[in-house]
Amino acid sequence: MADSQTVRSVDSASTSLVSDGRTHQKAFYPPQQWPLMIRLVQSVSYPLAQVLYKFRLSSISEVQVGRVRAVDNARLVFICNHPTMEDGISLFVLSARLGQLFHYIVAHESFQGLMGWFIQRLGCYSIRRGMGDRASISETLTLLKQSLCRIVIFPEGGCSYQNDTVMPFRPGAIQLPMSALAQQAKKAASLEDVSDLYVVPLSLKYRYLSPVHRVIEATLSRLEAELMISASSKDPYHRLRQVAHRVILAIENEAHLPHDQSLDWNQRIHRLRQVFIQKCEAALDLAPNLNVPIRERVYRVQSMLEEAEISDDRSKALYWDTVRLLNFDAIYDGYVAESPTQERFLDTLMRLEREVFHLEHAQPKAPRKACFYIGEPINLKDYLADYQRDRTGTIEQLAEQLRNIVQTNLDAMNRDAHML
Repeated sequence: MADSQTVRSVDSASTSLVSDGRTHQKAFYPPQQWPLMIRLVQSVSYPLAQVLYKFRLSSISEVQVGRVRAVDNARLVFICNHPTMEDGISLFVLSARLGQLFHYIVAHESFQGLMGWFIQRLGCYSIRRGMGDRASISETLTLLKQSLCRIVIFPEGGCSYQNDTVMPFRPGAIQLPMSALAQQAKKAASLEDVSDLYVVPLSLKYRYLSPVHRVIEATLSRLEAELMISASSKDPYHRLRQVAHRVILAIENEAHLPHDQSLDWNQRIHRLRQVFIQKCEAALDLAPNLNVPIRERVYRVQSMLEEAEISDDRSKALYWDTVRLLNFDAIYDGYVAESPTQERFLDTLMRLEREVFHLEHAQPKAPRKACFYIGEPINLKDYLADYQRDRTGTIEQLAEQLRNIVQTNLDAMNRDAHML
C-alpha cells in the first residue's frame, strides 16, 4: 500500500462518553492510518519483536514473496491461522518484510488507553466478536472496495493456542470480500469489468530457537508445587498428564460434576465446556445458539459483559469462565502424544498455567522464530459467478478450501525443516 494513501481524519470524539456518572467505551474504533508512523515503526520492528515479544521473523524465500509481488496491483486479503496472542505483531513484522501497509481487524477490548490510540494509527480497527458489529462490517466493506486494499483477517475468529492445528474458518472472513465483489459487479457491465480481489493464505507457526528442556522442567515443577503433586516419574509426559488430570478433577469439583470413570478425557472436557457455556448464557439470559461453535457463543457472552461494564465479583467470575472456555476450546487428549514436539508440549503447559494461575495471557517462555509460509493467492473473482448462484454453498466451499490450504502448508512446514 503506497505511502500516499489517504490518511483518515482523526475522530474528534472522545474515547469515552460519560453519561449518568458511568464511563462507556466507544462502540467502534476506526482505522486512522499514519503511513509515516507505520514506516518508522516497521523500520525498527525486527529488534522490537525480539526484545519485547521474544521472536524474530524467519527468512521467507523470494519465491513466496514473489507470489505477493505478482498481484501487488490488486486488492489483497491476507488470511492466517492464529496460534498465539502475538500473531498480530508477527503480521506487522511480515508487512515490513513485504514493504506494505496493512489494515488489521482487532478485538474491541484491545483499544484501551495509549496502546489503543497507537494501534489505530497502525491501521487497526475494532470488532465486537460474537455480535453483528455493523460498524466494523461496514468499515471492512469500505476498505475492500479501495483499489489497493490490504486487510489481515484471522478467520478462526480467535486465538487457538495450537501451533500445528487450524480450527474451522468463520464464514464471515470469506463472505465480506465476496460481498464487496458482488456489490461492484452490480455496477459493472460484465464480470470481466470487476477488479481482482485476491485472498493470500498464510500459514504461521513458531519454533523455539534452542532446546527448552529446562523451561519445561521449571514449568512442570511450578504447576506440581501449586497443585501439591509429588512427581512419581522423571518422564515429562507422564508428569504432564498428572497435572492435566488434577486440573480436570478440580474443574469438575468446581462445577459439582461427578468424576465419571466411564468417560475418557475428551468426553470429560466436552462435558465441562457445555456446563460452563450454559452457566454463562443463563447468567445473562442469553438463548443458546446450538448451531454455532462454542467459541462464537463465548464471544457473545464477553461482548455482553463488556457492554454492561459491571465490575462485581459475579461478573468477574463469569468473565474468567469465558477465558477458561477459550483456553480449552480446541484442546484434546493426545495432542502432545501424536506429535511430541517441544512446541506442542509447551502449548499444553501454558494452557494449564492459564487455568491454574488464572492468567488471561501467559508470556512466551523462550526466544522463538515466527515462520510464515505464503501460499498461492486465490482470485475470488473466479468464484463470483458461483457466489451469485449459491451464496451459502460457495462461501462454505471457499472457507473449507482455504482452511485446508493453510493446514496443508502448515503440515508441510512441520515435515520440511528447510521451509522454516
